[in-house]
Amino acid sequence: MMMVMQPEGLGAGEGPFVGGGGGEYMEQEEDWDRDLLLDPAWEKQQRKTFTAWCNSHLRKAGTQIENIEEDFRNGLKLMLLLEVISGERLPRPDKGKMRFHKIANVNKALDFIASKGVKLVSIGAEEIVDGNLKMTLGMIWTIILRFAIQDISVEETSAKEGLLLWCQRKTAPYRNVNVQNFHTSWKDGLALCALIHRHRPDLIDYAKLRKDDPIGNLNTAFEVAEKYLDIPKMLDAEDIVNTPKPDEKAIMTYVSCFYHAFAGAEQAETAANRICKVLAVNQENEKLMEEYEKLASELLEWIRRTVPWLENRVGEPSMSAMQRKLEDFRDYRRLHKPPRVQEKCQLEINFNTLQTKLRLSHRPAFMPSEGKLVSDIANAWRGLEQVEKGYEDWLLSEIRRLQRLQHLAEKFQQKASLHEAWTRAESSLASLGAGKEDMLNQRDYESASLQEVRALLRRHEAFESDLAAHQDRVEHIAALAQELNELDYHEAASVNSRCQAICDQWDNLGTLTQKRRDALERMEKLLETIDQLQLEFARRAAPFNNWLDGAVEDLQDVWLVHSVEETQSLLTAHEQFKATLPEADRERGAILGIQGEIQKICQTYGLRPKSTNPYITLSPQDINNKWDMVRKLVPSRDQTLQEELARQQVNERLRRQFAAQANAVGPWIQAKVEEVGRLAAGLAGSLEEQMAGLRQQEQNIINYKSNIDRLEGDHQLLQESLVFDNKHTVYSMEHIRVGWEQLLTSIARTINEVENQVLTRDAKGLSQEQLNEFRASFNHFDRKRNGMMEPDDFRACLISMGYDLGEVEFARIMTMVDPNAAGVVTFQAFIDFMTRETAETDTAEQVVASFKILAGDKNYITPEELRRELPAEQAEYCIRRMVPYKGTGAPAGALDYVAFSSALYGESDL
Repeated sequence: MMMVMQPEGLGAGEGPFVGGGGGEYMEQEEDWDRDLLLDPAWEKQQRKTFTAWCNSHLRKAGTQIENIEEDFRNGLKLMLLLEVISGERLPRPDKGKMRFHKIANVNKALDFIASKGVKLVSIGAEEIVDGNLKMTLGMIWTIILRFAIQDISVEETSAKEGLLLWCQRKTAPYRNVNVQNFHTSWKDGLALCALIHRHRPDLIDYAKLRKDDPIGNLNTAFEVAEKYLDIPKMLDAEDIVNTPKPDEKAIMTYVSCFYHAFAGAEQAETAANRICKVLAVNQENEKLMEEYEKLASELLEWIRRTVPWLENRVGEPSMSAMQRKLEDFRDYRRLHKPPRVQEKCQLEINFNTLQTKLRLSHRPAFMPSEGKLVSDIANAWRGLEQVEKGYEDWLLSEIRRLQRLQHLAEKFQQKASLHEAWTRAESSLASLGAGKEDMLNQRDYESASLQEVRALLRRHEAFESDLAAHQDRVEHIAALAQELNELDYHEAASVNSRCQAICDQWDNLGTLTQKRRDALERMEKLLETIDQLQLEFARRAAPFNNWLDGAVEDLQDVWLVHSVEETQSLLTAHEQFKATLPEADRERGAILGIQGEIQKICQTYGLRPKSTNPYITLSPQDINNKWDMVRKLVPSRDQTLQEELARQQVNERLRRQFAAQANAVGPWIQAKVEEVGRLAAGLAGSLEEQMAGLRQQEQNIINYKSNIDRLEGDHQLLQESLVFDNKHTVYSMEHIRVGWEQLLTSIARTINEVENQVLTRDAKGLSQEQLNEFRASFNHFDRKRNGMMEPDDFRACLISMGYDLGEVEFARIMTMVDPNAAGVVTFQAFIDFMTRETAETDTAEQVVASFKILAGDKNYITPEELRRELPAEQAEYCIRRMVPYKGTGAPAGALDYVAFSSALYGESDL
């Protein structure tokens, strides 16, 4: 006796033999005799269902059965049934009608079933030939399981579970339907109606069905299925409703017919889902490309507009105007440029992410529009920063030049005014230089006495001494004018005019002086007497007067210093000058004593002294007046120098304050850059843990921004105070800015690299252990620790991972990982290669196959078919991009889906 047959692959407890209850077929430890018991209601349901199922296939061969236990006894219709449902030929049946002929035919059928991988359990040909109903029903159930249910699999579940999962998914949206098994869940008929409505909503108005009308619902489902779906009626509504627990095998057999009836729709739905997934990837990538193009255009346009402004090196004539330019430049560095730095970094991140997504989906790499490559933007940015550095250097140089010009111009005007005042000292005439020239042009010596002539001669000698003393001042004035011209002073014309007038006048004074000396020397031969005391007064008073003039000039002189040391040097010189004042006061007393001697002699000898000294126009009162002026200017000079010292001390504090912060911020930034680099090369934990660590670092960096802002504030105070040097630190604000931008870019790029690894892992289905293994291998063979492997190191890495490489195979792999022949393999290229080796993704061939299903196996597809099978947005996306089909026999408007699918993966052009 042969055993009941059980298909391989069914789980324990899913045996085919009838009987048993609940959701399980048999308990493995139960008695075989107990399994032979069959509930009468179940027997009735199975007989009807199995008979209808067999006839649904036998009709294809032009026959049917009436009595399931009788009509299979000779084995002929049993063999015919197997041929119809399998599509294969069985051995020729025995033609005789004897019992052994019938047993032989049934055995041929059972052998064929066994050949399909079904184990035979507790049933043989004799029971079938003898018309044993229970054994016959068990055999038919085995055939149904093997040929109608076993191949049903949803998400790698077993046959029964797969069919149940399919039913649950299809009926999930429907009210009052909760499919949990193949017996009680189907009693009210709503689950069957929901299955039909889900696939053919035109056949049933589900909204009008009532849960309290199970017989009506079941009959509706049976009738619609038989009329429109070619599924014969296999069950009675009354039997199902009136049975506490309908037979599982009967329900499963009937429901499996629905699965096979809708298999074509399922296949089309699967194909449509695959196409939608591929198109969604393409649409998302196109959106990222458009965003990249837009952001790149905006950034390049901003650079294009900014560079001419920075290249404009037209200076301003005044210090205030140039300082406004400097303030505009500070606003640019503080407010306008930082957002663009972020945009540039984000642009690189978006580009890398897009390329990663394209590689993962086997799409061709993105090539931006001409002039918008990442390298083009980097070049434009470098050009911007070069121009920016040149502009800042020019600004500071121009301000220093204007500062020096202002100082020189003030000095020129002061010395010119002093000189012009000196030349007017001899006359009340208002015209420039009229005093000295009128004096030299006088002919007073013609009527003078000998003493008067000698006095005039001595007076002229004193004047020549005074004139010689002023030679240095005139030369200094000319030198200042020359320097102002060389530095392109904006009022150079006025300076030159004034300087020329002074020089012309000086030459004229020299000529007049020589003429008058010649006249006086001629008269000197005629005159003999001169007042020696007045001469002595003149000789001593003239240089003292010059010293007083020089002291006044020095005390009123302006200066330009940049440090405490330079200011201290001025203070020291001033203190040295003050130390000479007692000696000068003694000289003043001596000079005034000479005038006293003259008055004493006149009083002694009854002489009438002249009101003026014939040798010099300088009076004792003049000396006293100038001496008083010197004494007043000394404390004023003290105060001015002390104020300058205080200002320089403030500047020094600003330098030290900036340096203290810069010396902390600079090393911190460098340490963070190195720490981020170590994190990027490390293997600490999962990608999510690495990402968490990087995010924490990023937050720490963002929190540190306040230190940079404080440093910017200190730097601005230095610039507002016109302090441009700082010996207390090697870090300039420019160094700090560059380091900060490098740190922000480094952390953002590292986070993006980990994000791309997450994308790669998730898209390719890699485990964290695989990624860690890949990174460990890469880091080991990254000899230079620069994030790249040399070809020889890459070969060694592959060999260490089990690859057996010949020269030809290695050359082929190198073209994949180094398509530009750069001579190095990056980590991303290595990851892409390894994921291609370990994972599968969608391909152009798979997309073509999916379109072929939607097209009904045609080589073209129509717009109507696309709109019917795909969501509206993706259908229109395909219609816009598909080229017309050029083959024969296609209707007007037919589209070429093969070319479209190839173009999605870069294998042709749309």
